[in-house]
Amino acid sequence: MIKIDVAKAKDGLSKAGQKTLISGLAVAISLVLSMAIVYFMDIDPLFAFRNMIQGALGSKNAIAETMVKMSPLLFTGMSYAMANRCGLVNLGMEGQLYIGALSATAVAVYVQGLPAFLHAPAAILAGFIGGALWGWFAGYLKVASGASEIITTVMMNTIAINFAAYMVAGPMAEPTGFKTQTPAILATSKLPRILEGTRVHLGFIIAIAVVILFWLFLSKSKKGFEVRLAGHNMQAALYTGINARSTILLVMALSGGLAGLAGANEILGVQNMMLPVISPGYGFDGIAVAMIGMNSPFGIVVGAFLFGLLRAGGNMMQMRAKVPISIISVIQGFVIIMVVTSNIVIEKWNDSRLKAKTGPALKEE
Repeated sequence: MIKIDVAKAKDGLSKAGQKTLISGLAVAISLVLSMAIVYFMDIDPLFAFRNMIQGALGSKNAIAETMVKMSPLLFTGMSYAMANRCGLVNLGMEGQLYIGALSATAVAVYVQGLPAFLHAPAAILAGFIGGALWGWFAGYLKVASGASEIITTVMMNTIAINFAAYMVAGPMAEPTGFKTQTPAILATSKLPRILEGTRVHLGFIIAIAVVILFWLFLSKSKKGFEVRLAGHNMQAALYTGINARSTILLVMALSGGLAGLAGANEILGVQNMMLPVISPGYGFDGIAVAMIGMNSPFGIVVGAFLFGLLRAGGNMMQMRAKVPISIISVIQGFVIIMVVTSNIVIEKWNDSRLKAKTGPALKEE
């Protein structure tokens, strides 16, 4: 006869299981609250929701558009998660995305004579390096002067976005163009389409490949172990001989580089030229994507899919159900609030359980 220990069964809910439950409940509650708002707008919420799903998954082209929206979110989600796993908070993904896009554009437009198998990778690498340098500088300010990376990365967003706008309107502007934009990138630097008749491009495959590398780095490499240890307990990391300064610089550079890849992805796969505005907020959405995914590689894919679905399906919902597209931002905001609140609650619950278990033992000693 199998005996079930109820106490152990309750304690057996792993952290991964808790995180999955938190994310699922956060998304479900957010959708319910958003649909309630739609209902009070005198619009049938079920009709609106059906149209959103139809617009994101109802056809080959709809699925392709969801994949297109997912690609930059995978990069920015990993960017935030990379820093967060080391105990750092990178809020500068939007600026790093713009610097990465600008760097990729420079290579894609002005480096000529390269074959496609070299030109596109060179532009992608330039995007990564541009974002990495921007992220590294925020890390340098932290280790050199103790400046909070939260503040510096937010401030550097404004600098990056305005610098990109200046370059597009000035030194890199299309000479004969009537709009503020750079010349179109060379054909050899474009990311090829992977699904005929749609906009989904090789950048999606690259993003998935980088997710796998992200997992391998964190879970299988020595440096990844040091990053996770530093994020869990910096004092313990220092005690084991880990160089905190170099770890912070490396992590902020990698985090910035991942966001830079999001910018390169947009230029080489979607925009094909640099414009003053190339992102609807992918850098900021990456925070929510990482939170939903609890900074885990698989979770980030799930979070990016959800937000890609919302962005791709939002237009259909707006056209057919007459729901303002801003409701998508409302859903995203609810998700962030719910995930953060749930995390705080579960941490306090775990702490109270730990104290309840260790308390009597401490008293006996």
